[in-house]
Amino acid sequence: MVAMFQPPFCPAGEALPRMRERGYAVLASEAMAQGVGVDLAALAPLLPSWERLEPDQYLKDGGRYRRRRHSCFVVGTDDVRQAPHRAHWQSLDYNALHGGMQRWFEPIEPAVAGHPAWRQLLLGLGQWCSVLKGERPWHVEAHQFRIDTTDGIGRPTPEGAHRDGVDFVAVLLVGRVGIKGGETRVFAAAGPDGQRFTLEAPWSLLFLDDERVIHESTPIQPLDGQGHRDTLVLTFRQGGFQGDPGTG
Repeated sequence: MVAMFQPPFCPAGEALPRMRERGYAVLASEAMAQGVGVDLAALAPLLPSWERLEPDQYLKDGGRYRRRRHSCFVVGTDDVRQAPHRAHWQSLDYNALHGGMQRWFEPIEPAVAGHPAWRQLLLGLGQWCSVLKGERPWHVEAHQFRIDTTDGIGRPTPEGAHRDGVDFVAVLLVGRVGIKGGETRVFAAAGPDGQRFTLEAPWSLLFLDDERVIHESTPIQPLDGQGHRDTLVLTFRQGGFQGDPGTG
């Protein structure tokens, strides 16, 4: 039996102090909703879209275990604007497995990207970023993921423990069905400290300072038959999207 360690949840009001102290904060769904000013019930209409994600054709390990959609947004002080659809690009410095190439994924469905609860989620997290690093537009890449056990094992982070090359990363668990594993691990980028825990409740949040910590999720295996793990990953970057001229 694999031990499951409880997340180090904090109240909404302690999220930013913990970010300053540790470089990451973990919030239960209710605290996340309170902190970003979104109604949990209003997020429910987004959930069916995870059933319509497209296969990831770029996995270099030959796997079939990942489905995803990807869109980009610019989050201002009080508005969210969807950017033209673009490839997802990361430097090899941050993703030695899949970096250095343009990966084109199907965009997030318009009904999701335009939903008021979706926009409030991005806006609220963008406000956290501005409190921590100064008010500015934030360039957000949004990734809907489903990792399944089609191959017997699914790898949420096949690149291993990593940074994303951005300022902040929000990892929201959307659902776990029929799996074991999928443990979240966070490590200090410049030291030995680390923590491991398993997110289980929908819309629980891990919020990271990408300069200070590295992170990964362990592989998943089925409990009985096929299972899956759904997440929403939002990266926040100042100055432009990765791959833009002059931004890296």
